[in-house]
Amino acid sequence: MTHRAAAATAVLLTTLTLAACSPSPDPADTPATGAGANPLTNPAGTKPGLAPISSAEDERAARELISTLATKGRGPKTGYERAEFGYAWMDTADGVPLAGNGCDTRNDLLKLHGRNARFRAGSDCVVVSMTLHDPYTGKDIAWKKTKAAEVQIDHVIPLSYSWQLGASRWPESKKRQLANDPLNLLPVQGRANSAKSDSGPASWLPPNTRVRCAYAVRFAQVALKYDLPVTPPDKRTMLRQCEG
Repeated sequence: MTHRAAAATAVLLTTLTLAACSPSPDPADTPATGAGANPLTNPAGTKPGLAPISSAEDERAARELISTLATKGRGPKTGYERAEFGYAWMDTADGVPLAGNGCDTRNDLLKLHGRNARFRAGSDCVVVSMTLHDPYTGKDIAWKKTKAAEVQIDHVIPLSYSWQLGASRWPESKKRQLANDPLNLLPVQGRANSAKSDSGPASWLPPNTRVRCAYAVRFAQVALKYDLPVTPPDKRTMLRQCEG
């Protein structure tokens, strides 16, 4: 095991311990009230929301996590197509949470992060309305499927970004996992997601400054899970977000 991998493993074990020891959340503490899960205690990405990181202890843990990331320059985008990562929102990406449950990834994420979800008649899968707290803007969105684009599912590490950093050489199964892993997915305001495009943290950060450290942690968690480097400017930017 390399030194970087060993360091990353140690930090990940620390975050898992924090998650296990954290008190149960108050049922009233929901994403729609502006709350959510601290990414340091949500290493699988299966808890709703993205809570700000504000304590000095958590900021230190965040910097330790980010410091273990490998760096590399972005390569060419040659050959990239969304289809290289499987068809959109497939339920058959084995090896990630929520896969194979009979509900596509997009609806899984809407159910996970939304509040007061209502479903299509005769379905417990297709969400037709909900309230979402968008961590990127800090705003609540009363969403309806008739205006589906108002909420989009963001890939925290964009797929084309991953392609340029090495995913172009991955096996098909790993690419499908990255595209459908809840750790790498957040439902957010459509305009914010469009503004982000395939940017890394050095080029785009959430407009809601309170969650920028949490966003950097989530970006790092995905990169470490998939052994994916980030660019040097992105790493520097991520570290700065968690300096208090």
